[in-house]
Amino acid sequence: MKEPMIEPDVMRISWGPQHPMSGQTRILLDVDGEKVHRIIADLGFTHRGIEKILENRSFFSGIIPVDRMAMVDTANMSIGYVTAIEKAADMEVPERAKWIRTLICEMSRINSHLYAFGLQAESTGYFPAVFLWTTVDREVLLDLFEELTGARWSFNHFFPGGVHHDFPDGFADKVLKGVKYLRDRFKDYWDAMVENPLFENRCDGVAILKPSDALRLGATGPTLRGSGIDIDMRRDEPYNVYDELEWQVITEDACDVMARTKVRFHEIGQALDIMEQVALKIPEGPVKGRVNAFMRVPEGECISRVEAGRGELGFHLFTDGTGNPYRVKINSPTLRNMYVFERLAELNEVYIADIPVIINSIDPWYLDSDR
Repeated sequence: MKEPMIEPDVMRISWGPQHPMSGQTRILLDVDGEKVHRIIADLGFTHRGIEKILENRSFFSGIIPVDRMAMVDTANMSIGYVTAIEKAADMEVPERAKWIRTLICEMSRINSHLYAFGLQAESTGYFPAVFLWTTVDREVLLDLFEELTGARWSFNHFFPGGVHHDFPDGFADKVLKGVKYLRDRFKDYWDAMVENPLFENRCDGVAILKPSDALRLGATGPTLRGSGIDIDMRRDEPYNVYDELEWQVITEDACDVMARTKVRFHEIGQALDIMEQVALKIPEGPVKGRVNAFMRVPEGECISRVEAGRGELGFHLFTDGTGNPYRVKINSPTLRNMYVFERLAELNEVYIADIPVIINSIDPWYLDSDR
């Protein structure tokens, strides 16, 4: 941890510990009155050693702790690990299973972004109703998760070689109904929050992250795309069936809190488009291959990179021919973006009242960073 700034009138205060459902953390601020000179993220309160746990679990049973890295975005956590196993084992996945995976990943992305959107509304101090809206509207997605997988949050639906279940009868129609409902609701979100002058005053021009700084500091996901950088693993290193669908990578050029908020808002719209295409175009066929739950993977190493709700999620997997990974290293999007968050007070004039708005524009999930 950095030493306190030894300067007249500068004091270190503790903002937290915080627990906004996403895990515990503490933010230290070196302040002079209301002005913040330095931000220090004191991470590690919920370190669970998932990387080490995976070494002592079979490839199948390891999916369960990976899902729990970010409970609000479990599908995009799981697909990263499962894809790495499939690469290491040179395993084929049935086409229909890829379409189902894509649908669930985008539903999970919307679930994650709705949570982030609601927290951003809360952090401005003006819009508690919007957080309640996002909480209620996420139920539409959770009901679909439950019908398809049997669980509402950590559903462990992906496994090497496919998915556990096919669509139940009438499921595609329910997906289309959910898409229509959420599209109508987002018009209300835009009018109530994004174009609200009070929200604009709190977010416009705050915590600017220039493109050069975003790249230099290793930003990822909406935090990076909010600085106008056009990078998205779904398009740049395609997996599932993203390269077979019509969708766009969303960027904003303002580079501030509002830009990062708008990226997430518009990404929800793109995710709804993907959900609709999957429901209308999914091909027939099997959803799983013949896979042994106690499979062994040849010796070697591979890397998978996927686009989770918070950005690029990487798995570096080492195998030694046994039924467990030899080593697993996880590149967490939250950890990268928290490093960016620490630097924002050095790049901008930041005040204590801005901290909640700024950190929620980064959208951290502390369990993801601590792993």
